[in-house]
Amino acid sequence: MKQFFVQVITTVPGKKDAERLTKEILNKKLGACVQIIGPFKSVYRWKGRIENAKEWACLIKTRKTLYKKVESAIRKIHPYEVPEIIAVSIAQGSKDYLKWLSGNTIKNHG
Repeated sequence: MKQFFVQVITTVPGKKDAERLTKEILNKKLGACVQIIGPFKSVYRWKGRIENAKEWACLIKTRKTLYKKVESAIRKIHPYEVPEIIAVSIAQGSKDYLKWLSGNTIKNHG
C-alpha cells in the first residue's frame, strides 16, 4: 500500500514553545522532522479586531495517518485558545526522503 505524507503547520508565540513542541513530536516519533522558522510577524483578525503578533512556525513532516495524533499533541501543550493546525499533502518527494520519513515515524494502527 502506498504511503501518504503531510506537512503539519502550527504557529506559536515563542522560540521556547516551538522547541518544546518539536521535542514532544520527535520523542513520540509523531514526525520525522520539524523545522522551526521565526520570528516573523503575523497579522490576523481575532475577536473583531486586527491583531499583530511575533510568532514562530513549526513545520512537521509526518504520515497522513498520524495527523490526529499530531493535532492532539499540539493541542495538549499549545498556549493559544485557537491554535493554527493545518496539514498540507505532500504530493511528491524523492524516494529516499520519503523512505527516511516513513522509517522515522511510528506506524499508526488506528
